[in-house]
Amino acid sequence: MVYQKSMEFSISVINVIDNIKTPRKHYRLIEQLESSCTSIALNIAEGKGRFSKKEFKQFLYISRGSLYETITMLDIFERKKWLDEETYFGLYEKADEINRMLSGLIASLS
Repeated sequence: MVYQKSMEFSISVINVIDNIKTPRKHYRLIEQLESSCTSIALNIAEGKGRFSKKEFKQFLYISRGSLYETITMLDIFERKKWLDEETYFGLYEKADEINRMLSGLIASLS
């Protein structure tokens, strides 16, 4: 379930990115946001393909780190007025749900 939510979240972020109007000099920040939001689901998938719960758990921690990175990037974009407040908070709510799900899954593997 958290994998599916992470996939939906990354698509939502990418859709928002597609509509951002920012000077070309900030292209690297957009790439970083794309990278961090897709890394959430990618690390869940990679961890699931590992051979132990310990490795899976480690990849879930990495996934959660990518989630926090994404939230921080979204916060920067909102502060720069590249995202409106409503869009930011909508994405933040989705991220918060994923964070709770990841934390629960990590705890269940202990």
